[in-house]
Amino acid sequence: MSFLYARTMFKLALPKVLILSLLFIFPAANQNASAQQAYAGLDTLQLKTIFDEPFLPGLRPSIINFSPIGNHVHFSWNDSSYAETGQYRVNLNGELLEKVDEDNERTVRASVSPNRSSIAYTRDNAVFVANMDGSGARQVFSASRVAGNPQWSADSRRLAFVVDGDVWTLHLENAEVRQVTSREDGEPRFNIRGWALGDEKLILQQTDTSHYTEVFFPEYVPEFVQPGGSNRGQPHITLLTASVENGETEVLFEGDYYLLNNDISADGRYFLLDVTDHAMKKRELFSYDLSTGDSITIFSETTEGWIYPSLMMASFAPDGTTMFFTSEESGFNHIYTIRADGSRQTRVTSGNYEIDWVEWAGANTLVFSSTERDPGLRGLFSININTRSRTRLTEKEAFRYNFRISPDRRYIAYMRTTWNQPGEMYLLDIRRPDQEVRLTNSVPERFAQIEWQQPEYYRFTGRDSTRISMDVLKPHNFNEDEKYPVVVFVHGAGSLQNVFQGWSISYPREYMFHQILNREGYVVVEVDYRHSTGYGRDFREDVTNWMGRYELNDIVDGLNYLDENYGYLDMDNIGLYGGSYGGFMALYALSHEPDIFKAGAALRAVTNWENYYHANPGYTRPRLGTPEENPEHYERSSPISFADSLSRPAIILHGLIDDNVGFQDAAQYIDRLIKSGNTDFEMMMYPSERHGYVDPNAWHDQYLRIFNFFEKHLRTESNQQ
Repeated sequence: MSFLYARTMFKLALPKVLILSLLFIFPAANQNASAQQAYAGLDTLQLKTIFDEPFLPGLRPSIINFSPIGNHVHFSWNDSSYAETGQYRVNLNGELLEKVDEDNERTVRASVSPNRSSIAYTRDNAVFVANMDGSGARQVFSASRVAGNPQWSADSRRLAFVVDGDVWTLHLENAEVRQVTSREDGEPRFNIRGWALGDEKLILQQTDTSHYTEVFFPEYVPEFVQPGGSNRGQPHITLLTASVENGETEVLFEGDYYLLNNDISADGRYFLLDVTDHAMKKRELFSYDLSTGDSITIFSETTEGWIYPSLMMASFAPDGTTMFFTSEESGFNHIYTIRADGSRQTRVTSGNYEIDWVEWAGANTLVFSSTERDPGLRGLFSININTRSRTRLTEKEAFRYNFRISPDRRYIAYMRTTWNQPGEMYLLDIRRPDQEVRLTNSVPERFAQIEWQQPEYYRFTGRDSTRISMDVLKPHNFNEDEKYPVVVFVHGAGSLQNVFQGWSISYPREYMFHQILNREGYVVVEVDYRHSTGYGRDFREDVTNWMGRYELNDIVDGLNYLDENYGYLDMDNIGLYGGSYGGFMALYALSHEPDIFKAGAALRAVTNWENYYHANPGYTRPRLGTPEENPEHYERSSPISFADSLSRPAIILHGLIDDNVGFQDAAQYIDRLIKSGNTDFEMMMYPSERHGYVDPNAWHDQYLRIFNFFEKHLRTESNQQ
């Protein structure tokens, strides 16, 4: 399909089934002519259609990478707006968009030889080598259980790959095959981190998970109940060198850690290792001189909160032994440079803003994305690490994310979104950043015909002088002299940003649901509470050891700010809802601020953080410690601790086979409600759904129940008339 066709002819095919009229499901909104003109198309929006496939806003492209040659950007997508995706590619001027055939799908993920003449990949338990464009593919090795991408040696003559957990090498010129490692029974499999010292050694990793605990997430829909066992825990890692000649190994590093980053210098002499302990309280960067066997700690940092892996980046320059790394040591994530011998450490950026992506664009140039203009925006910059001269690469205010740099380090591909315009792929020429080239037009015509109401964006000051972001959607036919019931949406994950100046990346369905709530007379409010990302280390870490307290304060402060300054909120009729962490916050808020929140909907909610520690210790331990050592942290953070005294109505919705937040959380909470004599709650389970729902009917059922729940509890006689 051509790009022109995708841009001008694409239409959303409406479902061929009869859908109940919104006038039947919901009370009619009192819309006058001017309101209908202001929000064209919203009067036709139905709850069913925002969950049904094909998706109303289309399916967002998901960037995979540049092609090995660098003349295309590959991405996952479905041009018919269905969930099942395929691989597409578009050229750098956006004029040719086409679906990639099965034979070429692997090329974008293939390993590229250092001399840039060939690529290598595995397929069907075999190793293949092909030309850079994927043509001329030939099988060079075959064995049972070949896994992972092959790794090229520095001279582009040999490949290293994993067969049944052990490392093998193949010389492409003389077809010599060697088995480098030979594991003992029960020993963890090897993974390849790269070649070092030319072609003499390989850097390998082993990850031991033998001590993990089995956690069960039973499945009830099959013919017989299945236990759904899953091993959960925190890894023990070992980094080592292996001689390609004789297989001798030497341990570089070992312990109970998470590997954040690793890299090998262009000359193969230095190995960079970036790790954090399991509690994520201490981060260390090590530099190993593989020619001498010496190692040094080139940087370390500690925190009372937790290191946030998504912001931690580090890599060597394309040439030489200079590296960059990012750190929140100053309170905000910034870029530092240092040499492999530990000398000349320099902070390259500074200020009260975040760097959330950085990459080398040359031997002395870095490109990065930052929040310098506003926490709700992302702009691109370049900086010379020697002169500190900086260039703004993007001028248009937008939220940009999911960055990839081309093989020649000249182009950056990324997603860009602005208010009510879902994300599209764009390309920037670093050398000529006069304009951003739009690569895709993936939003169907049906979505574009609707004039979606734009949220109002606020930055307000909370009770403890913290600056907080909030957005607000007002009802249609808004009258500043009236008061309106309120629904607060609480984003999930905790560590996530959802208040920004663009269409939601994580919650497109919820955003459309909020527009329906607006039409039915509700104000919808969202606050990026403490714990959210994009606002600095202290903002995120304030919730350490007590999750729920600061988050709730921030949400309440946002509501009070709107009430005190604008006066249109009906403060006696406020509800809130959210999923996962947002569901946890809904239940926590009902117990701790019953005078503020009249009703709450909790979707797939954590109710007992001790359960989540066993299922996901990598998330819970950094924030709350361990249940054995810090029981008070778990007690005061868990909604189940306060279930006996719940005085406001709640609706609890949970997937029965959820293997992230197990259904056990819902069952324990409901059991506590029943035993306390509470009858003012509702519950619905979804037997075939995990944490991320798949079936559109399950989505629809869930949100229809939420809407009716708010109608029941947030409507007074006066505002129902």
